[in-house]
Amino acid sequence: MERRRDAVLTVSEPADFPKAFAKAWHSRDGARIGALFAEDADFVNVTGLWWRNRAAISKAHDYALKSFFSDTILEPGVTTTRQLGPDHAVVHCRFRLSGQTAPDGSLAQDRRTILSFVLHRTPEGWLAVAAQNTDVIPGKETHLNAGGLTAVDYRDT
Repeated sequence: MERRRDAVLTVSEPADFPKAFAKAWHSRDGARIGALFAEDADFVNVTGLWWRNRAAISKAHDYALKSFFSDTILEPGVTTTRQLGPDHAVVHCRFRLSGQTAPDGSLAQDRRTILSFVLHRTPEGWLAVAAQNTDVIPGKETHLNAGGLTAVDYRDT
């Protein structure tokens, strides 16, 4: 269940974190995403950019949400939660992202990602202390750097 605290979304159950993240995303306000993270949280995005505190997480998301992600819809899907004791949990969620603007201004195709969150219970609700976003590339096993990063599959098909 989600509740509001001074226009900041708080999360009362770990399984609700992905919905709160999507809701903050749709606000187009990076500070609302940042408010879901501990002050000293880490966030690694799909290209390996590593933001090391709430302010950096907020700033990066604010830039993206006001530019190439300004018209996106982020939809949470399958979610798993693993409690690591009463005050810690790991949450994985598949997301679908649509509406991204390509560098040439055209509409990009939909993307699928998996976001992993490490959560800590605070008096105000559950906050992320770490997050990792990974693009899902169907039919591929790994990346190969052959002068440029490419998703590849080594299996015989």
